Amino acid sequence: MKKIKTLIVDDEPLARERLATLLANEPDIEIVAQCRDGEEAVTSVHDHAPDLMFLDVQMPQMNGFEVIDAVGPERMPLVIFVTAYDQHAIAAFDVNAVDYLLKPVEPNRLETTVDRVRRRIHSERPGGRPAGELDKVLHLLGDRQDLREQLALKVGDRFLLIQADEVVHASVEDDVITVETNSLSGTSNYRTLDELQAHLDPTVFWRVHRSHLVNINKIKEIVPWFSRNFLLKMRDPKGTEIPVSRSQTKRLREYLRL
Repeated sequence: MKKIKTLIVDDEPLARERLATLLANEPDIEIVAQCRDGEEAVTSVHDHAPDLMFLDVQMPQMNGFEVIDAVGPERMPLVIFVTAYDQHAIAAFDVNAVDYLLKPVEPNRLETTVDRVRRRIHSERPGGRPAGELDKVLHLLGDRQDLREQLALKVGDRFLLIQADEVVHASVEDDVITVETNSLSGTSNYRTLDELQAHLDPTVFWRVHRSHLVNINKIKEIVPWFSRNFLLKMRDPKGTEIPVSRSQTKRLREYLRL
């Protein structure tokens, strides 16, 4: 029986452990690595050339969409998205190109998904994935982002709709997410920055710190900080300075060629 080399990517240890335990019942699934974040996932894809990747959508620093973009079409394995969203929010993924699992993962649903993977692998053309598969995935992700052009912010006792590209930055403190634009400051009804980030364009909005999400098109100044890290001075009226975590400093340097 041909083994299906598999990656599990999730920032929650218990979620990784549960999925690995369930997959142990599938004799042809071989877990070659478990990754706690997107950067580890990209490295593991290059190191192990897996056939399949269970990929969490909402992760800090680099989310599932950014992992797909970073891996690229030549190395991309089959992807099963793992998410806490309900079926209405995730409906765009329920197509032949990919599958999805809702947290907590149910054994029967996982078995159906693995069967779908087996059929997909057996139908592959020699030397690669089914023609156009990754294009379908990326197209779906693009469509998904197009559906999220507006955000609702609570300002006082009102909810105001803003365009997503108006957001300068968002921060979380005491479980409250504050969103800043050039003209207003309000709170988001999303529970976590992960959820907010998943509704924004991952090429524009970067999780530069566990508590901060920024629009890279609205960075006014990059200020050197201690230990060769940076502060980002944003284009909001307050000129807010946002720290860049050590793990994201390298990415920022590469992007801006610093």
